[in-house]
Order: sequence, then structure tokens, then C-alpha cells
Amino acid sequence: MTSTTNAEIAKADGDLRIALLLGIANWFLFLDHIPHNVVGALTMRNFGFSGATDLFVFVGGYAVTLIYARMTLERGFLVAATRIFKRVWQLYAAYIVLFVIYVELISYVATRTAAPEIISEFNITGFIDHPIRTLIYGLFLQAKPLNLDVLQLTIALMAFQPIIVFGLLYVPNATVVASVTLYAAGRLLNWNLSSYPYGDWYLNPFCWQLLFVMGGWLALIGARYAPAIRAMQAAPALRAMALLYLLFALTIVSISDIPALAQMMPSGLSDVLLPNDREEIAPHRILHFLVLTFLFSWLVPRDWEYLRSPALQPIIKCGEEWLAVFCAGVFLSFAAHLILITGPYSLARQVAVSIAGIAAMTAVAYYVSWSKQQDGKSAVAHS
Repeated sequence: MTSTTNAEIAKADGDLRIALLLGIANWFLFLDHIPHNVVGALTMRNFGFSGATDLFVFVGGYAVTLIYARMTLERGFLVAATRIFKRVWQLYAAYIVLFVIYVELISYVATRTAAPEIISEFNITGFIDHPIRTLIYGLFLQAKPLNLDVLQLTIALMAFQPIIVFGLLYVPNATVVASVTLYAAGRLLNWNLSSYPYGDWYLNPFCWQLLFVMGGWLALIGARYAPAIRAMQAAPALRAMALLYLLFALTIVSISDIPALAQMMPSGLSDVLLPNDREEIAPHRILHFLVLTFLFSWLVPRDWEYLRSPALQPIIKCGEEWLAVFCAGVFLSFAAHLILITGPYSLARQVAVSIAGIAAMTAVAYYVSWSKQQDGKSAVAHS
């Protein structure tokens, strides 16, 4: 007898908030990947400990676990596992194509323009010195050019999705405990995957898997605890505590941008909070994201009427076609950065490239969606 049923999965399916949040994460990642961009000050990472990557991983875990758990219950675990590995291959192929074109493009631009510093800035110095060796390491996900770390992490997490889905379906709470244990071991024992030519992955998969698994747990088991969660959200004291923590995080992040104020903080507190520990996703960062999730799900219920408003459809569409939009965003962020460093570095220019990039990502999402619809139409039926 399974711990999770199709009826429980159906309660979480079709939630437009998931596509909305994935779209927001994609837009924020694009803006965060443009250095020294004033519009990037509007993204999550400037208002607390967590950021767009946390949102992307958590919501991604929610979405893919929901899809493949339903497939497991309806068609069997073996079928679901093969579909997961097919998706992993698609992600890997996208990564390789993106990696090769990306580093080649940066190398070409660096040699043809007066901006050779972008080679080291985008962490592809090894490709210039040893191109074949770097490409080989890239095939094994060990090269780490800037801005491809999120897709690299997603591939690693998806590769273990069959285990995660099986565990969350049959022993959900034990699976979460195992995930927490792996997270703690990764941090305490410094487990990580190595990168070429030196160092480790930007995003430690042994630690970041916790957010991915927690997202999957909420997708499958959240409906069972919905009354208790709503009761907690209805308690003014808990909402006040959540808001106070968000205010505390905002204060710390704001102080970290002002060296004089950062030096006034107690050394113990600054050592723990100011680095923000993105590589191994610090506990206070996870707590910050969970608090945001707690308040967001209270303020924006599943049946929120504005989820179907025309104003939100571009964001939702970018969430539905997240892979194509993410890949486009990587190239567009590089193009935006190149435009900014080779021309007048004005506020208007920063706003213009940010808006143009988001518009292009949205256009890609609508095109991919339209193309899928055309592929689904029968040529015989319309002849």
C-alpha cells in the first residue's frame, strides 16, 4: 500500500503558482547574471539570505516529483524511471550544446573586442589554454563556466530522481530524514564534486538536494498536512515571527553592502551570516526560503484569481517552458553584459538591456509552446 495516492497528487496538480514561480526564477536568474546591473537590485538575493537559485531548485523539485510520481502510480516505476533518464539526457544534451557554444562565443568575442577580461570573468581561461581538455571535462560536468551552474546542478539532481520519487511515494518522511542527513554530512565532511582545472562545484549537490527533496515532499505530502499548515498560517504570532525573520535577513544583507556597518557587527554573527554560504546553502538560507514559502502560500492561495490575469501569463509561460527560457537567458545575460561593457554604462542602458532580455526570453517561451502545439496536431486530420 502506497503512502501517497493519485487523489493526493491530483490535489497538487495543475497549480499555476508553480509555473509562475519558475518563470520568476528564470527572470531573476537572467538579471542576476548581468554584473553591475542596477535592475538586478530588484531580485530576491538583495532582500534576504535566499535567492533565485533556491526558488528554481525548490519549485523544480516540486514540479518534477509531481509529474513522475503520478507516472509511477499510473504506469509503474520502471516506466517512470526510463522517462526520468530520458529527461536527464535532454538536460545533458542541452548543457553540452550550451557549454560548447557559450565558451566558443565568449572566446570569439574576447578576441574580437577590446574586452579580453571577460575570459577570466566568465571562468573559461582553461578553455583558452587547453581547449580539448576543457571540452572533455565539460562532457563530465567538471568544467564550470559562469552561469551554467544551475543547469549543471539540475542534471545531477534529476539523475537521482527515481530514488527520490520512490522514497517520497512509499516512505516520505524517512526520505526527508535521509536528505537532511546527507545535507549535514555534505557540510560537515566537506563532500562535493570536483571541477576542472581546480576547486569544486559552485553549487554542492550533496547540500542543494535538500531543497529539491523538500519541494518534492511538499508536492506529494503537502495536501495531507494542508489543514495544519493553514492553521499555522492563520496564527498572527507565527506570521509576525516570520515577518521579523525576513526583516532581520533584509537588515543583514543591507549591512553587508556597507563595509563600515559590516565591521560593527559582532564577529561571530558576521562570520555566520555575511558570507551567505551559497555553495553549501547555509541553514539560515534554507530557513529564509521556507519562511518565504510559508508567507507566499498564505498570501497567494491556489485559487488566487489573478493567476489567470493577462499580466501574469508571460511569466507563467516562461515557467512552463523553463528549459528553453533558461538556455536563452544564459546567452542573453552574456549579450547584455557585453553591451554594457562596450558602450556607455548608463542607467537607461542597463534598464533597456534588462527589459529587452526578458522580452526575448518571453518570446522564446511562446514560440516553444506554439511549436509543441503544432507538433501535436495530426497532419492527416487537417489535410
